Amino acid sequence: MNYQFTIVVPVYNEEDNLLRVEKELLAYTKIATKVTKILFVNDGSKDKSQDLIEAICSRNEQFDYILFKENRGLSAAIKAGFDYTTTELVGYIDSDLQTAPEDFNLLLAHIGEFDLVTGVRSNRKDSFVKNMSSKIANGIRRAFTKDGMDDTGCPLKVIKTDYAKRIPMFKGLHRFLPAMIMLQNGKTKQIPVQHFPRVAGEAKFGLWNRLLGPLMDCFAYLWMKKKYINYEVAKQK
Repeated sequence: MNYQFTIVVPVYNEEDNLLRVEKELLAYTKIATKVTKILFVNDGSKDKSQDLIEAICSRNEQFDYILFKENRGLSAAIKAGFDYTTTELVGYIDSDLQTAPEDFNLLLAHIGEFDLVTGVRSNRKDSFVKNMSSKIANGIRRAFTKDGMDDTGCPLKVIKTDYAKRIPMFKGLHRFLPAMIMLQNGKTKQIPVQHFPRVAGEAKFGLWNRLLGPLMDCFAYLWMKKKYINYEVAKQK
């Protein structure tokens, strides 16, 4: 199969969600505008997630996985997904499925002209505290990065793989993906997408992760921006 698009699915203790992930992503592959495969990245889960992932991959040729030796965090899982992607396009979605796989088609419709297309969660179905902390964190991030993005925490993105592989990821940098594409002189766009309540499992981020952690990451980004090396090859033999 000549796959064109890889969906990275970071997984950490999501045994209650994985069969639904299989069902919904398998259904998406049948309507996807690009020939699509799925790559689970198991971030050292301690529940039965790996057993379920291996069973899913054994019965579906579109599904593959990598398993971390130990828990390394969401940014590491996303980076590994980018590193192991072999298709021209890569995206990711959270395994809690609070965003809809079919909305990837909305993003893919714009990826030809842009280098990263990200979702913006409309009518978010999260708690007041989570929504407000995210809104404040996004405001702080925009002030630092000038990326113009309203919701970089949205777990639904599509990126041209050659750009994704050049992103120098560190812990927390998954919130800065549009800004890091812009450092490469890439073009970004945001598109409204659906959002749903979590129906199983537990959220992995608390107030520190959503608000205070991103503030610290902004300073890391500024350092990265100052030191970032970007070049274009004009000629090669």
